[in-house]
Amino acid sequence: MGSLCMRAFVRWLAMGLVCASIAHAEGKWRLAQDKDGVQVYLKPVSGSAYKAYRGVTTIQSDLGTLRALQEDVVDACAWIHQCMKQELLHIKGANAWSYIQFSSPWPVAPRDLVVKVTSRELEGGALRRELNGVPDYVAENEGFVRVTKVEGFWLFEPMGEGGVRVTYQMHTEPGGSVPSWLANKFVVEAPYNTLRDLRKRAEYR
Repeated sequence: MGSLCMRAFVRWLAMGLVCASIAHAEGKWRLAQDKDGVQVYLKPVSGSAYKAYRGVTTIQSDLGTLRALQEDVVDACAWIHQCMKQELLHIKGANAWSYIQFSSPWPVAPRDLVVKVTSRELEGGALRRELNGVPDYVAENEGFVRVTKVEGFWLFEPMGEGGVRVTYQMHTEPGGSVPSWLANKFVVEAPYNTLRDLRKRAEYR
């Protein structure tokens, strides 16, 4: 009988730990905006003054169309939030390196970054693209502050007749001095505007 009680206690404890783990995981991301079919989530990042953001939406298109829109690096600047210029630097296998310039409101200096994109096809036809900053890949340009850290991903998940579920997640260290009001504004606007404008391009292509 004692053994049965012990096993029951262990099961109860294990379930409690699982539930606590799930609650903790869910608590990390907070819904900041739900607008026009685009959900934006934010979470603090340990050791950083800037929050990570995650945007999620469903686009009534197909993976091939979305992949083509993203791989047209120059034209993609038209739907990426605050993008001024984007240039493909190098491709090697599943990896691609791009240089991007972003505008900023006065008096903040414009930013630029170099990102390595690693593409990986997943089970079920999904596509994941890891984004990692490589700030020293090319020399810094006068008039721009180099973004020192970039970590994120794109995830495209075909939903059958329901289109493609798109997740865009990012955390950056923008370098230099950025007012808190602008940083807080950017982490909501960047995923929302980027996904909204990508959806417009894909659905009316």
